[in-house]
Amino acid sequence: MAKSDPNWSDVDDYIVEHLIGDDPVLDACLAANAREGLPAIDVSSAQGRMLELLARGVRAKYILEIGTLGGYSAISLARALPDDGHLVSLELEPQYAALARTNIERAGLSDKVEIIVGEAISSLAALEESDRPRFDFIFVDADKENYAAYLDHAIRLSRPGAMLVFDNVVREGEVIDPDSSDPKVPGTRALYAALQKHPKVDATAIQTVGSKKWDGFLLGIVRDD
Repeated sequence: MAKSDPNWSDVDDYIVEHLIGDDPVLDACLAANAREGLPAIDVSSAQGRMLELLARGVRAKYILEIGTLGGYSAISLARALPDDGHLVSLELEPQYAALARTNIERAGLSDKVEIIVGEAISSLAALEESDRPRFDFIFVDADKENYAAYLDHAIRLSRPGAMLVFDNVVREGEVIDPDSSDPKVPGTRALYAALQKHPKVDATAIQTVGSKKWDGFLLGIVRDD
């Protein structure tokens, strides 16, 4: 694994200071997550704002998130929604979902966010069979082993022109190593392979460095032709 550079976090702090500022709601969310022993794998403050701006940019009204954890990214995304917007977030662990609901309620966003507990694959299949509106924006940040399967569901659940965002797709450079010891690399590589020359999605990936070390996001747009 590549070593982290302390300057990366310093630059993140600079970005937050100049472009985002203090956010007591998200700070409280992180503090609650830490008290309850959740893994500290939330997106960073700058990344959370990026997700919010991307969702605002596509004028998302219906958002799907795969992987709630303690609700940090759900809060960021829900802030992008119009008054009649709705976010569905899928979470495997009941205790994570319960804490996320508390954090989201504290943020004043309970009326916009629905958390569904259970295996994501089963929840996604149920969403496909429902009469819910198709989603405008989908953020995937759950078990990387199932990334390619999540892509298939995401496409079926999206409207044409929807944005898809997958987190943790560089893995400190390990993604280019087919023999990597990181157990999450094969699923990440399967996502790239599935999107190579995909007929329904135009995609790219961007490397990032910062307080979350060296990683990246994959972004795609569901084609409308």
